[in-house]
Amino acid sequence: MSMKPRAILEIPEETVRVAQAAFPKGNIYMQMRDEWEGIYRDEQFADLYPPDGQPTIAPWRLALVTVMQFMENLSDRQAAEAVRDRIAWKYALGLELSDSGFDYSVLSEFRQRLIEHGAGQRLLDGLLSHLRTKGLLNGQRQQRTDSTHILAAVRELNRLENVGETLRHALNSLAGVAPDWLQEHLHPDWLDRYGKRFENWRLPKSKAEQQALAEQIGADGYQLLAHLDEAATELWLRVLPAVEILRQVWQQQYSRVEGHVKQRLVKDMPPESTWIRSPYDSEARYCMKRNMGWLGYRTHLTETCEEGHPRLITQVKTTVATEQDCEVTSSIQADLVANDLKPDSHLVDAGYVDAANLAHSQRDFSIDLLGPTRPDTSWQAKDPDAFDIMQFSIDWDNKIVTCPAGQHSAVWAEGRSQEDTSVIRVNFPMNACMACPLQSRCTRGVNRGLTLRPQAEHLALQVARLRETTDAFWQQYRQRAGVEGTISQAVRGPGLRRSRYIGLAKTHLHAMSVAVALNVIRAINWLNEVPLAATRQPRFSPVAA
Repeated sequence: MSMKPRAILEIPEETVRVAQAAFPKGNIYMQMRDEWEGIYRDEQFADLYPPDGQPTIAPWRLALVTVMQFMENLSDRQAAEAVRDRIAWKYALGLELSDSGFDYSVLSEFRQRLIEHGAGQRLLDGLLSHLRTKGLLNGQRQQRTDSTHILAAVRELNRLENVGETLRHALNSLAGVAPDWLQEHLHPDWLDRYGKRFENWRLPKSKAEQQALAEQIGADGYQLLAHLDEAATELWLRVLPAVEILRQVWQQQYSRVEGHVKQRLVKDMPPESTWIRSPYDSEARYCMKRNMGWLGYRTHLTETCEEGHPRLITQVKTTVATEQDCEVTSSIQADLVANDLKPDSHLVDAGYVDAANLAHSQRDFSIDLLGPTRPDTSWQAKDPDAFDIMQFSIDWDNKIVTCPAGQHSAVWAEGRSQEDTSVIRVNFPMNACMACPLQSRCTRGVNRGLTLRPQAEHLALQVARLRETTDAFWQQYRQRAGVEGTISQAVRGPGLRRSRYIGLAKTHLHAMSVAVALNVIRAINWLNEVPLAATRQPRFSPVAA
């Protein structure tokens, strides 16, 4: 497919006449075309296509169809059908009423080109740039972020099902690309063992039988890998994606002791966050948050939230499920700054806030990260008569800490915490602490010890904790709750909760398309002066109050 950029033509007269007759008051797609003609242009996607070859459908139309598709949570087939038979869609795309549209597979090909060129962000950037020129993106000084879980488009498997399906997937992949080679190395029992999917009802019931089957699968996998390693002329078979997944899963799940295959105990396996949970989506991870567990990913949505301006999503980030919120705070802010969308205040929940993020936000981006900090869990912080860390004086230049009784610290040691972050461990002299009349209010041991963060992080954390004691903080922080409504809208409308596609890159493009669709809906509603929906309350609330 090739593409030569073309200008966006006027809507055919017959299409305009019929659309206006069918929708005298217009509709969202017609208004989108009338208000924002040229949201996307061919030039924005020129590098996705070679200069020579069979002409492709105008990329600006495919981008617009992708957005409209997620505005109604349509499949590719349904979206292609809508292009053929819906007047409002033909109006928005500038097509003749007799236009027969395109095959639904074109949409999948377009998304693949976006992913291969890392161009998915252009869908959001193109719309935001257009909204900025129309004066709808002026309320960016205060923004808020929250995350939600995304279910992978694969079935959740237990350990036995996982190894069985992984080997079965490798055999099927080899059969597709090298059937002759596989026929020479196929064991007679493998067809019975791996011919069908590993479903729960096929598994042995006793633990001993399950363990025996797991070790048999492990031996079969090692045998197949040995055949592949011995292949002298078919070296390319070793790097097939399914074979690479087989190697990784076997490294995680099995070990060989004196020639015998053993399934690893959980404590002997790599960190759980690295486990491959399904051979069909090797990037999906299992995560637990409070009482909820899921297999898949995590998406972070950032939106504007200033009064008197439309709520527009400005940044989307998708990660594996095991990556915590606080690990992406800086990258979200860096993206906002790079796209000229830097807020003055960034409202987040406690998951995004730690001492490092508080310091980096202010120092690197001049952004006020506003959210509740994790509380000090020491007994001194819970006892109003005790001395917590805020009552110690720290001389950072001379590396000395002074306690409330006036005693100076004896040890200042820089090191790393269990989470591999920089910390400073401070200890006071044992003799001085034991003789201190305030010891019972300071420590329950023989001497007091403190764990400090680096200076900038420590000061940022203490300032944030002091600010949390004021009513002004909580009054401003109330604005953050609105982002949960955005997540609810994305889940219930465009279908954000379950990924349509396999892999992190495609799941992120899915989330990006959902965000663009919500922005179009919200911007049109803002122009039409549609009020924000009020929070639903039960009828007996006023009575109870």
